[in-house]
Amino acid sequence: MSAVCNFTIPFGGNADEVFTKAKNVVESQGGIFTGDAHSGNFTIEVFGNKIAGDYTMTGNDLTINITDKPFFVPCATIESMLKSKLA
Repeated sequence: MSAVCNFTIPFGGNADEVFTKAKNVVESQGGIFTGDAHSGNFTIEVFGNKIAGDYTMTGNDLTINITDKPFFVPCATIESMLKSKLA
C-alpha cells in the first residue's frame, strides 16, 4: 500500500532506544507494533479509527510512512503527535 503521508524524525541516541520508546507508546495505547530497530510496522486505533504505517531507521533518522488514516486527521497532526511522544 502506498503512503498517505510520510515524514522523517531525526533523533539523538541510538536506534534501539528509539525503537523501544516507539513500541511502548503504540502498545500503551492498545496498538500493535512489529519489527525491530531497523524497520517494521504499526497499527493503532484513535477514537475508533485506524492509523497504520511502517517505519525505517537509517542512521539517526526515523522515517515513517502512514498507509491508512481517517481522512479528517491531517498528516501534520500525526507527525506532531509522534514527535512529541518520541522526544
